[in-house]
This record gives sequence, C-alpha cells and structure tokens, in this order.
Amino acid sequence: MLRLVIPKGSLEEQTLRLFEAADLSVRRGTARDYHGTIDDERIERVSILRPQEIPLYVQDGLFDLGITGQDWLAETEADVEVLSTLSYARSGTGHGTRVVLAIPKEHPATSAKEIPPGTSISTEFLKLTERYFADLGIDVKVVWSFGATEAKVPEIVDAIVDVTETGNTLRAHGMKIVETLLASEPVLIANRETLADREKRAATEDIQTLLLGALRAESRVLIKLNVSEERLDPVLQVVPSMKAPTVSSLSEGGYAIEAVVEKRGVNRLIPELKAAGATDILELPISKIVP
Repeated sequence: MLRLVIPKGSLEEQTLRLFEAADLSVRRGTARDYHGTIDDERIERVSILRPQEIPLYVQDGLFDLGITGQDWLAETEADVEVLSTLSYARSGTGHGTRVVLAIPKEHPATSAKEIPPGTSISTEFLKLTERYFADLGIDVKVVWSFGATEAKVPEIVDAIVDVTETGNTLRAHGMKIVETLLASEPVLIANRETLADREKRAATEDIQTLLLGALRAESRVLIKLNVSEERLDPVLQVVPSMKAPTVSSLSEGGYAIEAVVEKRGVNRLIPELKAAGATDILELPISKIVP
C-alpha cells in the first residue's frame, strides 16, 4: 500500500534500528542494497536513498512516506506534510545536527553579520545559504560543493556552510563556527495526496504510531517493586514516573508498584528505592510507549 523511502548515509543505521524497534524491520539482500521489504501489508516497498533527494521524491508522489532532515526540507522547499520530528541522529537519540557557517579560525568575523560582501562560500545548501545572506543584506558568492567541503578553505573559497553535530571535524581543519543557520532533526514526511486517501492515511498514522512509540521507549525502563504498608509513603517519594506510578495491593499484604522511568539515573534510583524499603525490585526493558 505505502511506498516508503528512508535515508542512506549517516542516518541509515539509526533509522534501520528505529524501524526494527518498531517491529518494522527492513529486510535487504545485503547492506549495500538500495531496496528492501518490510513484513507488513501496510508497506508495499522500501527504498534507501540520499536524504537530499527524499523531500522532492515524496512531494512528487514517487513515495508516500519518507524520512529526511529538516535541513533538506529547508533546502529543497518541498511541498510535503511534516508528520513528526524523530529525535535521533547518527550518534544516538536526541542528538540533532546543525547547518553552520564556518570560517578560518584567524578570520576576524564572529558572526554571519560580519562576513564581508563578496565572500565566497562553499556548500551543499545553496538555496538555504543564499536566502540566509539575502535576509542579512550581504551579497556573497555561494559555490556548490560535491563533498569534503571543509577541505576547500582557504585555497578555493573563503568560508563554508556545512552540517555538523559536534564541530570537531571543522575545528580539526583549522576552522571556527560563527553562526548556526539551522538546527535540524530527522522528520517523518508524507505526500499530500497520500494523506487525502482515507486508507493510506490510516496506514500512515499506524506507522507513525509505531515509530514514535519505539522512540519514546528507547530511553526508558519499567521498574517493578514490592513494599510493605509502613514503607509505602517513603518509597513513593523516591519513585519518579512519567505519570503517577501504579500501586496495587498484594494478597499477602503490602503493595506492588510499577513505574516507567528514565533509563539514565536508574543506577542511582535502585539503591535509593532499596534504602527506602522497597524489595523484589525489577528493571525491565520497554519496546514501545503509546500514549
């Protein structure tokens, strides 16, 4: 039913991992294949292509659903429906990328406003860069880059606009970041005509629910424990929870407590629960959280 396209390259591994966690594992003959299948009747076929191309392919109806970056949506200005932000990137959940302006570290400028007219800037983000400097009223020369953008300064161009997570690569090449043009996260996008079809919209919403459920669960665990009646209040004061923890009476007296908590910090939480009077403490993984 749905034709799906996901990004190849730096986001590929994390995206495939997310689909696996959502019980939508992508099957390919080899890791180099550009096409695959998902054992789900709602998804007709899957392609793995460059994120730069995905917005326009989805806009033009070649695919119903896709994942790309907010940076490439801004660059292509594609007319698509943005369904959800997917907060993950190549180094893990929650790590977004930035489209930045970088210049040699000895350059006197400290912001984009201080870039002199006539500056040559190499980038893959031609439209985004041109719009940004046009808004500043600075006439710069934007030059298309086919990759290894940081290697072109200062011999070929004066500055670059590139995508980064940490900025380490740019600093290693003797450059400094002076402006963030755009913060970018992966996004789930859909073709507008696809969403006008009732059956395809329902299938799209199902896929969105599974992906977001897997993302919500990725950094959380389920804590289960028992506690006596006299220690109930002290333990409840320690237990964090997405919502109020579930408290159930035990047949032999006392209570059972369940709570969904952040994985980060569990190493401190469990000893605190034990000290407060909790017993039989279990930490369990969670596959999905669907509100």
